[in-house]
Amino acid sequence: MKELWILGVQITDRVKEASLVQDVMTKYGCTIKTRLGLHEVREDFCSPNGLILLELTGNPSEFPKLENAFLAIPGLQVRKMIFTE
Repeated sequence: MKELWILGVQITDRVKEASLVQDVMTKYGCTIKTRLGLHEVREDFCSPNGLILLELTGNPSEFPKLENAFLAIPGLQVRKMIFTE
């Protein structure tokens, strides 16, 4: 049975955590099919919080490793959705 994983990663301090998050995404880059970054921004404001949605692909044994790498970064919340085909 094939699984489709979507990871949601909430970042509470983008300035502090961005480089660590980027390192994880670079390490697992071949596992990430789609990446969508969301944060509130206006002309006079840029939120320190952010949300990244990731659609995963490739070897399913890598998915929990990617999830655990994000969970090891303080200040992040990680949630997943798993769909089966």
